[in-house]
Order: sequence, then structure tokens, then C-alpha cells
Amino acid sequence: MDRRHLLRTAGGLAATVALGGSALGRDFGPNAPPQRYPDPDIVIIDEKRFKAKVGNTAIQRVFTGCLWAEGPAWNAQGRYLVWSDIPNNRQLRYLDDVNRVSDRFRQPSNESNGNTFDTEGRQITCERTRVVRYEHDGTATVLAERANDKQLNGPNDAVVHPVDKSIWFTDPGYGANSLYEGQRANTGSVQPFQKEAVYRIDAQTGQVTKVADEPLKPNGLAFSADYKKLYVCDTGITHYPNAKNIIWQYDLDGGKLSNPRTFADTTMDGKSGFADGLRVDVDGNVWAGVGWVGEGYDGVHVFAPDGARIGLIRLPEICANVCFGGAKRNRLFMAASQSLYAVYVETRGAHFC
Repeated sequence: MDRRHLLRTAGGLAATVALGGSALGRDFGPNAPPQRYPDPDIVIIDEKRFKAKVGNTAIQRVFTGCLWAEGPAWNAQGRYLVWSDIPNNRQLRYLDDVNRVSDRFRQPSNESNGNTFDTEGRQITCERTRVVRYEHDGTATVLAERANDKQLNGPNDAVVHPVDKSIWFTDPGYGANSLYEGQRANTGSVQPFQKEAVYRIDAQTGQVTKVADEPLKPNGLAFSADYKKLYVCDTGITHYPNAKNIIWQYDLDGGKLSNPRTFADTTMDGKSGFADGLRVDVDGNVWAGVGWVGEGYDGVHVFAPDGARIGLIRLPEICANVCFGGAKRNRLFMAASQSLYAVYVETRGAHFC
């Protein structure tokens, strides 16, 4: 038995256990003792399908001190990760080469939420009232402020299609529902200015087109590994009591979406939180930040391409969003409430950001 197989097997034996364990009592502080391998909070649910656990690595807390961490995005050329701290109205940047965090990368940030990068390495950010792109000369270009002849509710997350360069974003409106994360619209509706929806910005014309509105509060979104599908998290339960805690799946054809359906239900052991943000690996598995239940549940849930839950990374905080980064795109970064966590995995992110 070679070393790699031994490590994988040890990780599986140690982690294929009841899901009721806890990461809450774990010390992630600077003076914490080393974590014994394999990390017990990386849980293998389906040993045959979850192959990404590394037996000799551990979850690390990279930074803490945020109020609500969101929107991690990896810049490969610059070797850094950027993410948002919405209530503190700032963006932070983790510098991989020196293992250091710049905690005022952009401040104020117009209470920015989700971030991504385009194929030219330019940062795209969902601010409280608009979607912007930071140009190479440092200026900001507004890409979207209105749709359907109305003000956007509050853009949340964005992804870029590498073929036609189009930008896809969600508009659930949390920045207009709350003073804590923005400014209340006071329109008397949980839909601040219009029906919540998913939009596409055409790279050539700049036209903003609604492509889906089935999710009650469309949140994180990601393309499948082959760009034939789009996944969208629905966090409608925050404002719609009858909402279902699901991840939607759409068929993608050019600039259009079709066949909306449930990809995965986030219920586990009779308890159901909701998925906030997600990314896809090269094997087509979906890694989603899921929370609002408690210990043993909150963290990152990993779903196979057929929607079955196959793995779990337990965190001591609610995880909002994730992304793959590092030199090999095999380091999973997790924006979780007050902190940024990271762990190496035996797979790679399917996309450049």
C-alpha cells in the first residue's frame, strides 16, 4: 500500500462516522496545539465518491475579525484572495506569498458582497446598489445599476463565462433589506424594488437581461465544470416562510437558461439550513457554504453531480461562500461569519476564479 493510498484510507476510516461531532470546541487560535491527522472535521459521507480528503492536512483559520465575511475570489496572476466584510464596509486581501492579510484593501467598499475576476484579471464586485468592474488603471466601471427599467434590489454574487465573457449575477436585495448590511429601502416589501432574479450582462453590448426568477432569493451561483449548467442557491427562507432550502440547477445554452429544477435539498439528519454560496470542482462536485443550523452541520457541504451529499467540512461558524485558490487551485477558501478558513483538498476548482 503506497503512502498516498494509506493517507486516503486513514482519512476515510477516521471521518466516516456519525455527523453529530463538533468543531465548536476546537481551538483555531495562534497558540492552538497542532491538529492531529487526519482532520476529524473533514467528514467523508460517501467513501466511494468523495475522494478529495487529504489525510495529512488540516483546516486552518487564516484570519478573524470580520462581522460578516462574504464573496471570496482568487486572483491567480496576483496570487491573492479578495473577500468582503459587508457590515464593516471593506474588502480584505490575503497575500499568498507572504501569508498575510491586508484588512483595508478597499474601504469604503459601498458595502460590497460577492466578488469574481474576469479573464483579463479585472475584479468584478457586487456592491450594495450596483455591479462594478475595477479596471487596470484603478478606476471603477459601473456594469449594472438597473434592470427592467427599475433599480436593482442589491446585487449579491457574480460569475464570468470565459467563452463569451458575459457576467452573470444574482439580485436578492439583502443590501436593501437591512441597515446592518446596507440601507433599508422602506418600500413596504421584502422585494425592495422588483422581483428578485438572476441576470446576465452581455460583454459586447452591456445589456442587462433577466435570465431566471424562480429562486425566491437567488444568492450564490456557479457554472458546472463543462459550462452546460448553472447552479443557484436559494436563500428565500430569510424572508419567505414557505421557501424551500434548495440549490437550483438550470440548463445553459448560450445566454439562456431553461429547465429549472432542484439540484440538491440541504436537509441533513432532519435539519435544514440553507446554501449561501458555492463552487464546482473539476470532477463536477458542488462545494456549498451551508449553515444556520449549528454544530455538526454548519460549514461546507459537498454534493456529487447527481445532487447526493458525499462530504462535509465542519466549521465553528456559519459559512457563507467558498472558492478554490492557491497555485494549484487545490486550496479551498471558506468565508465564514467572522473568519476566513482554508484547507487543501485532493481536487481542483473547475474554473479560473
